[in-house]
Amino acid sequence: MPTVSVRALRGPTVRRLLALRREGKLTTGRVRSAADVLGVRERAVWRWLAAAERDDAAALAPGERAAYPGRFTVTDEVRALLALWEGNVAAVHRELTARAARGEGAPPPSIPTLHRAIRRDLTPGERAGLAGGERAARKHDVFLARPRGWRNQAWETDHMQAPVLVDVDGKARRPWITWFTDCATNAITGVAVTPVHPSRESVLAALRSAVLRDEPYGPFGGLPEKVRVDRGKDFLSRTVTAAFDLLDVTVEDLPAYTPHLKGTVEGLNRAVESMLLAALPGYARQPRPGKRFSRSKDEVLLGFEDFTARLLDWTRWWNTEHRPAPLRGRTPFQAWQDDPTPLRDVPAADLWTFTLEDAGIRTLTTRGVRFRRRDYVGAWMTGQARIRVRIRFMPHHDHRIEVYHAATGQYLGPADLADQATEEQVSAVRRARAARARRLKKDLEASQRQRYAAAIRAEPPRQLGALTGAQADAELAQSADVGLSQLALPDVVPPAAPPADWRTPASLAALTTPTRSAPCPSGRDSTATAPDSPDGRAARPTTKEDGDAS
Repeated sequence: MPTVSVRALRGPTVRRLLALRREGKLTTGRVRSAADVLGVRERAVWRWLAAAERDDAAALAPGERAAYPGRFTVTDEVRALLALWEGNVAAVHRELTARAARGEGAPPPSIPTLHRAIRRDLTPGERAGLAGGERAARKHDVFLARPRGWRNQAWETDHMQAPVLVDVDGKARRPWITWFTDCATNAITGVAVTPVHPSRESVLAALRSAVLRDEPYGPFGGLPEKVRVDRGKDFLSRTVTAAFDLLDVTVEDLPAYTPHLKGTVEGLNRAVESMLLAALPGYARQPRPGKRFSRSKDEVLLGFEDFTARLLDWTRWWNTEHRPAPLRGRTPFQAWQDDPTPLRDVPAADLWTFTLEDAGIRTLTTRGVRFRRRDYVGAWMTGQARIRVRIRFMPHHDHRIEVYHAATGQYLGPADLADQATEEQVSAVRRARAARARRLKKDLEASQRQRYAAAIRAEPPRQLGALTGAQADAELAQSADVGLSQLALPDVVPPAAPPADWRTPASLAALTTPTRSAPCPSGRDSTATAPDSPDGRAARPTTKEDGDAS
């Protein structure tokens, strides 16, 4: 019989023998048989009986050390020191000894006694929490399982940074995976991969692939009743929440630091790493020789397209061939097909409209639609100038916008960016920006670098780096000039008066210095200035640049 089970039988056995003694039926044979079953000597059982007759509490846990007035117990002070020293009992013992030497408390017990008291008075979760924090303590908690419902009753969504280095435009990056999973069937309904940090655009792309059931997304999909998210700003952004509201989907915002409340998608994050990502080249958590982590120079990384293709293949394998334990021998596809719950579908065109971000109302001019200081044009705009339109766009996809009639809401058509730069130009600009950022970062680090002398005894820190007096004066003068230029007020000194032959409105002439007159520019035609408008402001000069864009 296991030792733990035998120890659990001590209390009931001693209480039964004690009852037999009180009835006058206790014999030596019964005590000897009990000792054989419990795996102890006969005299130990007699000793337990004697202790139980003196104190009823001893019959609850025979053989255990009973509490006595002088026994050391874990106090609040010891708990605080355990948290301070991250569970290091030896360090806590040294601290208690030092405090006792200063007269700040009683001397501590021995280290083995301190260990026994901590194991006795603190639960495993408390010990782990004092050593590693709340996340470590959570590993010792007991969690309930939600009852398995029906398909599309509840989805869970999450971002996951893949621990795999992928070649993205010549740079090694760790892509992010955004997916939706159905809690009833463990099916992955939608997935999207982003080369860099995800955004609300990643969530909307994954949502479209999750809801649509046409090829190549089906057969999983439809609208869920609710979606559980973990307070991520991308999932709770205005665009995403508006899309969920229009689709009649309830968003369940879970409390912070509660991954156990969305265990389906968290389990999927762990499964994809152990089943797929760990075997890919560029796996970041792979054990490597040597003390320092370093990637092999001859290691060939997967391209972003190859990585996405392998992830999608694994997703299809998970949905159609893998048999998770909660499904009891069925695949997610079989569980989905066996569920008779009707599905709510949305046309692809309507779903695309629901997942666009609203940018307000604009006026369609002869230049097209002005959005973010850039012009967007489309072939359908011919003859449509001066109408009011509403702009909707996919976040971060600034090469195209969708245009709707502001009054009727009718879809008019797409509009592309006018005078869009070529791929070569965009690449050149990005390289120039990266070089400038590296240069500025290097200059900033050099300006903020401060060296101190090494100390071999206790002394104040001594700064290093000598400057000549001329260098100090030059830097101070330069910083003073910059400060004055930032504080300058352009209206403090009035501008000089224009030449007498210029037609200057009275409102502008009053702001100039009458004693000074600027010379008339030579070789340049002066622009006629219109008289003041009725409200006293100067009218805008008329030039050849005004008028139609044609």
